[in-house]
Amino acid sequence: MTPECYFCKGRVVQEKVTVDFRWGQKLKVIEDVPAGVCQQCGEKYFQSTVYKAMEKLATSRAKPAARVTIDVVHFKEVA
Repeated sequence: MTPECYFCKGRVVQEKVTVDFRWGQKLKVIEDVPAGVCQQCGEKYFQSTVYKAMEKLATSRAKPAARVTIDVVHFKEVA
């Protein structure tokens, strides 16, 4: 039986995803993370062991595989 999404009841399938992982003020992009992904709404589900491994990667001082530059902008209220 295929698992279903908690939120929309869509079908969840296993995929490798890219995760933007925030830890405090730091942002790390972690690629090839195994996750269950809802095919309807896109919600991602991680096993606890996978999430703990992402936390360990986010806090490590390991040399990154690559670097990216991102722009940060502030949202201004729409009148």
